[in-house]
Amino acid sequence: MTRALFLSLAAAATLASGCSKETQVFGSLYSEAGSDVQTDDFGQSVATNTAQMTTQQNYAIDLTRKFGADVPPIVNFAFNSSALDAQAQQILMKQASWIKQFPEVRFRVYGYTDLVGTAGYNKALGMRRAQTVVNFLVSQGISRSRLEAVVSFGKTHPLVFTQGPERANRRAVTEVSGFVQSSKLVLNGKYAAIIFREYVNSAQPLPQTQTQSGAGGTASGT
Repeated sequence: MTRALFLSLAAAATLASGCSKETQVFGSLYSEAGSDVQTDDFGQSVATNTAQMTTQQNYAIDLTRKFGADVPPIVNFAFNSSALDAQAQQILMKQASWIKQFPEVRFRVYGYTDLVGTAGYNKALGMRRAQTVVNFLVSQGISRSRLEAVVSFGKTHPLVFTQGPERANRRAVTEVSGFVQSSKLVLNGKYAAIIFREYVNSAQPLPQTQTQSGAGGTASGT
């Protein structure tokens, strides 16, 4: 390669590089704002909305996680009982306050027992515990129609595998089960409006804990 040819190629490369920079500057002035930003989280809200509308994301699952993060979803019971103690009532009042913020959301309550006793007896006891929770939530102003179902797993899903009495297994769990399909926001697919609508109202103080034992139509087991 001759010296003249080498210098010509170097000059051409320098000129091309300069044009490239000028083109980039020009593009930054006249292209869409943020178009040159290359980060993983840029445009996340758009991606989330797209995922929801294309059924790649389930907001019922998202709300279940939010519910479990914001309030305790589990209440526990005394041995062979479906009555609510003061601690359980306090938890359920927090649940009711949260549920009131999302009138488009439906819930399901699951009842459980420990491993003591027969399967049939424990299934009935688990149902009474779930019904007790439902009745209490209704007493707090939640429409019974939004409590989609009451389900009892009895002693089939223990948290602690022990044949003796275990309070952790004697529980009722409240979960999001879906949306009220007649809701205008749900029909329009405006799930973000449902999720963020009541953030300000959620800062209101919770009501005082009820002191009377067994409030809300509780039923004691035999």
